[in-house]
Amino acid sequence: MVNTQARRGSDAVADLCRSRLPSARVLTSRTLEDCAGFVRELGSPAPAVVISAGGDGTAVGLLNTSRAAAQAGAPVPWLSGIAAPTTALGVLPLGTGNAWARVTGARNWRKAINQLGSIVPGSLLPVRRFDLVEVDGQIAHFAGTGWDAEMIDDFYAQKDAAGILPRSRRNGLMGYLNGMFTRTIPRHFSGPSVEVELVNTGADALTVDESGRVVPLLGGEHGAVLYRGPVSVCAAGTIQEWGFGFRAFPFAGLVPGRFCMRIYAGGAVEATMRMRQLWRGAHPCPKMHTWLLDSCHATFSKEVPFQVGGDRVAHRSEVEYKLASEWVNLLDWSALPN
Repeated sequence: MVNTQARRGSDAVADLCRSRLPSARVLTSRTLEDCAGFVRELGSPAPAVVISAGGDGTAVGLLNTSRAAAQAGAPVPWLSGIAAPTTALGVLPLGTGNAWARVTGARNWRKAINQLGSIVPGSLLPVRRFDLVEVDGQIAHFAGTGWDAEMIDDFYAQKDAAGILPRSRRNGLMGYLNGMFTRTIPRHFSGPSVEVELVNTGADALTVDESGRVVPLLGGEHGAVLYRGPVSVCAAGTIQEWGFGFRAFPFAGLVPGRFCMRIYAGGAVEATMRMRQLWRGAHPCPKMHTWLLDSCHATFSKEVPFQVGGDRVAHRSEVEYKLASEWVNLLDWSALPN
């Protein structure tokens, strides 16, 4: 499924897929309705692999339309339900951040298409299991509130705004950095203006010590207040990065059945000074709080912007993060022949 609305998505990409992969079924998608149609039309026999060709938002859209189809009784073999997935889900990097594609080894979409052509029919595909976070009835590999959600809006706002950086260079990582340093960070120079209370609503909390080892959190039982105070970012993920190599959740996947929950309480000036540490997921990091949870509830002192899978959703004053009952097997591009 090629999302022609993605940054690098186009009918030309779909045509290339058809020419390089003559035995594959290639469909284009421009809307969620197109995506839902793609899911409905995939019947029996189940395909060996389903490819989401777009960004993280495309993959999340495919997952949620697949979930709706499964709840209606349709077979969706790439998303776990009662049984484990029998179809692998692959992600081609045609979007902006491309977190899932990067983590699974797909750095170049043309190379990845050629790798698909090297797969021997009937062979066992290399896959990696990923749990999912459920927020507001949607499932994704990460979701959060605060700067991360603001940066998405600022990325799009800076594209056509006046500025020193040429418009031709305001895409991709350069565009995100431009939006972050010219809009997001200046907006918060006075420090965090929001406070949050985070309550554990699931199993006893785990955390990570200074050596990177998983340990039980003293006082982190069900119902305990895990944190109360200022917040700049409050996010959960089952994948280690947000995109562009930004390791926002360095301990995601360390414990199966848990997502990595993080709160950053530092202000804009502190974040700028520690940008290198934050980018590579350094631990410990001042004013960064980390838990491994399966459910929690965040209550904010005012409404804050909220994103799911890299797409801005709305403003919320309360957010419930929980581990989704579904999970996926993602195609491991790094283990395929070059």
